[in-house]
Amino acid sequence: MNRNPHKSIGDPAPVAGPGPSYSVQRRYVAFMMWLIARLLQAASAVDRTIRSDVADLPEGFSFCMRVRSGTPVLTMKKSGDGLAVVRRSSEIRPTLAFEFKHVAHAFLVLSFQESTPRAFANDRLSIDGEFTNAMKVLRCLNRMQALVLPRFVAGRALKEYPAIGLAEKLALAARIYGRFVIDLFRRDSS
Repeated sequence: MNRNPHKSIGDPAPVAGPGPSYSVQRRYVAFMMWLIARLLQAASAVDRTIRSDVADLPEGFSFCMRVRSGTPVLTMKKSGDGLAVVRRSSEIRPTLAFEFKHVAHAFLVLSFQESTPRAFANDRLSIDGEFTNAMKVLRCLNRMQALVLPRFVAGRALKEYPAIGLAEKLALAARIYGRFVIDLFRRDSS
């Protein structure tokens, strides 16, 4: 008998605590948030589907994804019809916030052990802001993951894998990774 109504049988239990596993999880989550932000920025510059969803977001829109403790965090803002990384997140109050309740919860999602919808259903992730905008951002994140990750990994991260042909996926993935590398070496003051 499942005594906890919020936990499904077979859900992985989050590992947390002050030991080395916690510090490894924290570093991994910080790295993945850094990587996701930059890949999403690159994807929003080259993929028409993502650009279309971003265009539907209101002017001045920004969002962050963070762990409840405040760090690690990624912050992005709408810039034209794309998304741009905000380097100093304290300078901007985001319109929308995705907040993981613990580093271990973020680790489950960012290590592809649990999908974002499952984390939300398991009460490990909360959303502060307009839900329709959250869905648009999640569609962008899902599309980016489907394009840049191998299908067997993306299939674990996504609720449903989108219909993308192999040639289209490879061409867009190459363009996204190319843009990612260019953005890494570009000397912006933003």
